[in-house]
Amino acid sequence: MRWDLLCLGETMGVLSPDPPAPLREGPRLALDVGGAESNVAIWLATLAATAGEPRRVAWCGRVGADPVGELVRGRLAAAGVDTSLVETDPAAPTGIYLKDPGPDRTRVYYYRRGSAAAAMGRRMLAGLPPVRVLHLSGITAALSDPCADLVRHALADRPVPGALTSFDVNYRPALWPVAAAGPVLAELANTADLVFVGRDEAETLWGAGTPEQIRAVLAGSATLVVKDGPVAAYAHQAGRWHTEPAPPVPVVEPVGAGDAFAAGYLWGVLCDAEPAARLRLGHLVAGSALRVAGDLGRPPPAAALRAARGDG
Repeated sequence: MRWDLLCLGETMGVLSPDPPAPLREGPRLALDVGGAESNVAIWLATLAATAGEPRRVAWCGRVGADPVGELVRGRLAAAGVDTSLVETDPAAPTGIYLKDPGPDRTRVYYYRRGSAAAAMGRRMLAGLPPVRVLHLSGITAALSDPCADLVRHALADRPVPGALTSFDVNYRPALWPVAAAGPVLAELANTADLVFVGRDEAETLWGAGTPEQIRAVLAGSATLVVKDGPVAAYAHQAGRWHTEPAPPVPVVEPVGAGDAFAAGYLWGVLCDAEPAARLRLGHLVAGSALRVAGDLGRPPPAAALRAARGDG
């Protein structure tokens, strides 16, 4: 058995106002699941099904022995994601977060302290079958010391032979301050093969405000992808920059668009697409996420995927 993509991280229950409204107004809430790495896994499995090009996608994490943990497993399995590596903790809960839409931006409130995922450790990567791409994010490194050790082990020690390591910086101010996060996230990113980072978060973390400045900070990765919101996305690979402008999209809710972009780009990696095509695919899938209130939207049509990939 071989996985094309293995995503590792925390997935939680997410409560979102439906329709979108500030939490202080007491809106009706819809329960679903959300997590950066599982979002990427679901998107990838969905893209593969839409394109009619099967890929083996798995998500590895820990959930509580509770209904939310069952919901997490069920949502991923229904999307075609392998959950055979998921551990269930009989004593710790599955984390929860709430989305609070506002006129300027959506705030997110986390209730994850002491969650089952906080006990993830390097043992979770022991004895795995071959994996083409291993995807993690900086969120996991902020959850606990064992989680930080797990991410460092995955990227620096390469316990999954032959895997391309993909790392989304994904800085979350609610989890740790810049002074603590900046050095750790730079260290982790510089040991990965492929790094995703937002221009705004790079400026917050390292004072690097341009793609070139960000590349100077993250010089260790073979490929650096810089996302600049509605402006453009940039990829630096083999000494060359590739740029793709972001197409205009009506934004309903931005949370989850970064995960969708990563999934679109990784779809391009798995399809051996050219660097510029990978960026186009990232924009295309991110646009699907931006059009909905949840983290996951309707996948682009197969024809649009083929066009973005450059094969008709």
